[in-house]
Amino acid sequence: MHRRQWAAGAAASALLLGGLILTHTVDAKKPDHRPGKHQPPGKKKPPPPAAIYDPYPPGILPADIDAELARVLREIDGIEQETLAQLRALPPPVLTGQPPTLQGTGQRLIQLLGKAMNFDKNMSPNRNQACSSCHMPYAGFSGPIPSVNLTMVAYPGTVHFRAGKRTAQRYTYSPYFPVLHFNATQGLFFGGNFWDSRATGYILQQPDAEQAQHPPVDTQEMGNPDTACIAFKLSQAEYRPFFEQAWGPGALDIKFLPDTEAICATPGGAAVFGGNVTPVRLKPEDRLKANEAFNHWGQSIDAYEGSLDLSAFSSKFDAFLAGNATLTADEMAGYQLFDGKGNCNSCHVDGRGTTLSPGQTDTSNAATVNPVFTCFGSANEGLPLNPRNAFYYQTTPDPFGFTANPLGFGYRDLGLGTFLRSGFGSAPNPNSTWTSQAPSVDGQFQVSTARNVAMTPTQCPTTEAPGPYFQKELFHNGYIKSLKQLVHFYNTRDLYSFDVTSGHCPPGTTEKVDCWPRPEVPQNLDCTTGDLGLTDQEENQIVAFLQTLTDGFTTPYPDRDTFTGTCMTGGSAATQGNELLIPTPPLPPCAPQVCGVPPLPSANVDGPLIPCPHS
Repeated sequence: MHRRQWAAGAAASALLLGGLILTHTVDAKKPDHRPGKHQPPGKKKPPPPAAIYDPYPPGILPADIDAELARVLREIDGIEQETLAQLRALPPPVLTGQPPTLQGTGQRLIQLLGKAMNFDKNMSPNRNQACSSCHMPYAGFSGPIPSVNLTMVAYPGTVHFRAGKRTAQRYTYSPYFPVLHFNATQGLFFGGNFWDSRATGYILQQPDAEQAQHPPVDTQEMGNPDTACIAFKLSQAEYRPFFEQAWGPGALDIKFLPDTEAICATPGGAAVFGGNVTPVRLKPEDRLKANEAFNHWGQSIDAYEGSLDLSAFSSKFDAFLAGNATLTADEMAGYQLFDGKGNCNSCHVDGRGTTLSPGQTDTSNAATVNPVFTCFGSANEGLPLNPRNAFYYQTTPDPFGFTANPLGFGYRDLGLGTFLRSGFGSAPNPNSTWTSQAPSVDGQFQVSTARNVAMTPTQCPTTEAPGPYFQKELFHNGYIKSLKQLVHFYNTRDLYSFDVTSGHCPPGTTEKVDCWPRPEVPQNLDCTTGDLGLTDQEENQIVAFLQTLTDGFTTPYPDRDTFTGTCMTGGSAATQGNELLIPTPPLPPCAPQVCGVPPLPSANVDGPLIPCPHS
């Protein structure tokens, strides 16, 4: 339904949910209740919708947001049913050996279990948000709604319309990132998951498994108020028998109290919780089992993300490395520029040498035949603050009494630096020895793999206007809207640098063409890019090469044909999305909750720009 219609009766809905939680003391006296096999799936009605949260000025939310969210949920439901059928058809593995191993189909069992979890919308309080709501196969497991990619940047969560602060990062090849660590010799951090590397992997020793644990309890995303809610909902899931087959009989035999249903149907951050992060009351032995189930949730999804369903190594470039495909003239020229004049290979490592000297040619064989196209590090590329980001406007309480961003436009995204300080909007840093390094990494974000950056639905063959194309958003804040813009930014950031904010380029210039606004975080700027001297044709050739990194060339990419939306047409890749630029308001100083947390940034984030030295 439309968000304005949904708002009808909002006060009653919010009061009902609050009342359910406030009955804890009464419900606690009732007999213990074990959900699961005694409660057939699909018999329960979803909780009543709460009031729409719409603190946004006109134009931040796309006009088709309701229809597009419904479209993605239909696609998710189809893939979920497909996955359950695959699980049921799988020959049972045989537990044998020492250590005991699920011989035969055990690996596929856990992969498909992770897939079923990934596409399960019932894991959110309002049963309207799956992991895949922000990560669909046809977009390379990034954001599936073109209008959201053009406007509000982050995706709406279970509470419409709470939204996060960053783009939906692709999680193809994410299991290849190592545990976050600081290389003291290089003075650099490597590994972790998320744009700010906050999924360190410090407990599970697999950052990707830890990454899968964050969105289910993120207030802006799936929004569960307690990790135990995941175990509770797994115990009710249709795929519960497969979970217990994979992780052991009785893995979900947890004694939940009767009020658990109401607690887990209320979004995290609700005022009724009073800041309690474990509102589901469990005995210690049951909390331990719930924690184990939550870890197995992450491990199962990690198994799916590391499978050939996602991280397939099936691109044209992979076929080229195997000697089974020939790159076109433009693709080969782009590959040589990627490793040479464009200096892309310095961060998006492809297993070959970087040839920056004029006339230098690398004639060696590939050092690896499965390069992941990332150095696993982080960098500050100097992206301007994007005023379209919905997070800036969430300054008032939603119907549950939660305010996501009381800082408004005083918020600055310091990325890895904020995480190392355990700062606002990030996560607690589990390693105190890293904190002192925060000023050296302010503004840095993870170097994503270049693989599948160009993946689109089969019926929308490109990310680039005039198309037909599928609109994506690139970098952590979605400021860049096409691969052409991305390469042009790396090429000319310093050449066309202006001390203005987005939406205020001088008359006679065009933003993203010959005007780049100032970086949101000017410290620690990556000066290996910004003035590369590439021609327009050379930029296009690098784009052509990036398109060879899309999986599905040698074998079909699973579920890439499930997109039921509409392709876009018209315009130019150079100015793609510019019709929706909005002026950045006058910015207040960086809020002390961000820039006043020790160790302080190395310079005033809002101070004068320090240009990169270029010869």
